[in-house]
Amino acid sequence: MPELPEVETVANGVNARVRARRIVQVWTSGKPQTFKSPETEIAAALTGAKIESVRRVGKTIVMTVARDGKPTEFLIHLGMTGRLLVCTPEMPAAPHTHAVLTLDDAREVRFVDPRRFGRLSIHHPKDGGRVRVGTPTSQNRDVGHPVLTDDRHAGYAGPGREPLTISVEDFVALFRGRKTPIKAALLNQSLLHGVGNIYADEALFRAGIRPARQAARLSREELKKLRAALIAVLKQAIKLGGSSVSDYVDADGVRGFFQLRHKVYQRTGEPCRDCGTPIQRIELAGRGTHFCPVCQR
Repeated sequence: MPELPEVETVANGVNARVRARRIVQVWTSGKPQTFKSPETEIAAALTGAKIESVRRVGKTIVMTVARDGKPTEFLIHLGMTGRLLVCTPEMPAAPHTHAVLTLDDAREVRFVDPRRFGRLSIHHPKDGGRVRVGTPTSQNRDVGHPVLTDDRHAGYAGPGREPLTISVEDFVALFRGRKTPIKAALLNQSLLHGVGNIYADEALFRAGIRPARQAARLSREELKKLRAALIAVLKQAIKLGGSSVSDYVDADGVRGFFQLRHKVYQRTGEPCRDCGTPIQRIELAGRGTHFCPVCQR
């Protein structure tokens, strides 16, 4: 499943290509599994609307559109195999295309999802608050996503905290008293949204922490180190276009490169890149989990 860096890469790519364009037509496939909102509602909300921005919130792509100054948000969750592509109309439609937004320059935004675990829905900002795109700050300029100003609280906020911007104090507080393994806690989207199996494994390796250790038993210094490692690995992955270990591609259909930098994920039995010890794999919280028994304690 695409995680934070992959979703960020797709959102940034789509935003750069379609921002300020108008949607003139909406087609949907009629496959009910894909749509959390009725297809008629999606078509009515998007047709004729101008795209103000496309951004990431957790693992969700949020396309903010406006008609007559009133904003609406189109939420796109890629699921396991979802792709959001910007195409010219002459490009053949891929099998399992479930939504097509035709723009005023004839290009198309296509949602393709073979396994249909992705979800499309409409979200209306609370109180009619306007979501506006502002100037990047030093905190998020290097990851490239649009910055929301004014009524940001009115827009879709996601289920948990944002890993790239969470403070040290808030990060430490998230895991205080939690008796679950730290790997399971990192995957809990109600705590930190956007972190999945790949980047939990990679961050824990870089922080030198065993994934099975109880979250509540980690010291403040260990949690500070984990936060720094998580932010670093997420930013590096974004710069390299994410990890293409399955179906993931960016808005142009191009694979990412961060899988070439993986230290532990899916490297079972291979030598640790730091100490040479074979990487081990265990099942934890129902997920395959990879770690170095020497470098992580």
